[in-house]
Formats: sequence, C-alpha cells, structure tokens
Amino acid sequence: MNGSVPPPYVEGHGLLAGKAVVVTAAAGTGIGFATAKRCIEEGASVLVSDAHERRLAEAAETLGVPSIPCDVTDEAAVQALVDGAVRELGRIDVLVNNAGLGGTANVVDMTDEQWSKVLDITLTGTFRMTRAALGVFQIQGHGVIVNNASVLGWRAQAGQAHYAAAKAGVMALTRCSAIEAAPFGIRINAVAPSIAMHPFLAKVTTDALLDELTSREAFGRAAEPWEVANAIVFLASDYSSYLTGEILSVSSQHP
Repeated sequence: MNGSVPPPYVEGHGLLAGKAVVVTAAAGTGIGFATAKRCIEEGASVLVSDAHERRLAEAAETLGVPSIPCDVTDEAAVQALVDGAVRELGRIDVLVNNAGLGGTANVVDMTDEQWSKVLDITLTGTFRMTRAALGVFQIQGHGVIVNNASVLGWRAQAGQAHYAAAKAGVMALTRCSAIEAAPFGIRINAVAPSIAMHPFLAKVTTDALLDELTSREAFGRAAEPWEVANAIVFLASDYSSYLTGEILSVSSQHP
C-alpha cells in the first residue's frame, strides 16, 4: 500500500460496549467529532459537548446523540456538563478531554491575552473537566479520562510557545492526576498527535507549514482524525487496563 494514502477505515469491534462516554469539543470535523463517532461504532452511549452551540447541534444531529453546550473556561458550565451527562446517560464511564485552542505568535510579539486564552482553554479547561469528572468517578469507584495533548508538548516549533506550554501542561496534569486517581480505580492517559488533517486545520494553517509538517511524517501524510480517535478508543477501553499516566504518541514523525 502507498504510505501516502490513508488506510481503509477500521470497523468497530465493540471495544466500548456498554460504556457511557462524554467527548468535549466534538463539533466540527476534527478529532473530537471523529472520536465521538468511533465511540458510537465501538458500542458506547455518547454525549457530545462544545462551546459552539450551532455546530454542536449539527454534530449531535449527525451522530444521533445528546449534547450539552459547554465553555470549559466557565466552571459553572463544566459542572453543569458533568451533572447533565450523568442525568442523560445514567453515569459517565469515560471522559475525553478534547477541548483546546491553538494560534501562532512569536514570544516577542505575543500578548498576555493570547497567552492566557490558549492556556485557559487548553490546559486549565482540561483541569476543570478532570476535577469535575473525578468527583463522579471517585464515588463510582471507576472511570477513565483520555486527554488530547500534542507532540508539541515534547518538541519545539516556532510560533507555538503558548500552545506547546499548554500541551506540556496537559501531559504533566495527566501524569500527576493519574497517580492521585489510581487508588480509586480510575485511569488517566493522553494521546499526543503530531498532525491530523481536517478542514478547520487547513483553514487556519498555511499550505507551506502543512507541507513542512507533513514532510516530517514517515508515512508522508498527516493522520486522519479517525486514526487519532482509534488511539483514544484504545485508551478508553479495557484493553488498556494497566495503563495510567501514560502519553501515547500518535505520530509517524521522525527527527
């Protein structure tokens, strides 16, 4: 098979049968929507959330699942999402923290507002959702959280100091919260994608940068969002029962 051509779509195998899953930032065409779709195909009951209410309603209608709008920078909205999901689904077995915000600015030109907005949504939003979910999971005595980090938590890229710092923070949050949660039977892991191609990314990124990033990938192409979603499904499933505090790189990138 030509390495630059995406592989055939993988059909579901019931990996999440009977699980209740909440996915944040699931509107649109990116990793969140792909993850919600994969979870449904793997047998889960799914509730989706996003700050963009119109796109969220469209996603929920397409997937045939319930939805609750949520801005992860708003603590009251975060708690309302978790409480509402428990009412709607009966419980939460898996939380996928996908909400995040990127941007491009060199440090010398970056404003406090640019820095703070990316950190608040990407890192602190993940913290808020994790905190709220743990309150439910500790009472249940089980639960799984999968965070969406990035290879930029490890690697350097010009113009990405705020985003990279936030994603490195997500990695650290994943590791530390996993140690705290383990005695309660809760697992917390993260995926770290390199580049997953979807229309929104193409819209906000220059062709030159996309070509450069893609050229670094061993397969000569970006990942499909569903390929990242497959890794999230694995971490959400019982197949990863002995993994916690781990960051799974979803990348074919070479040095």
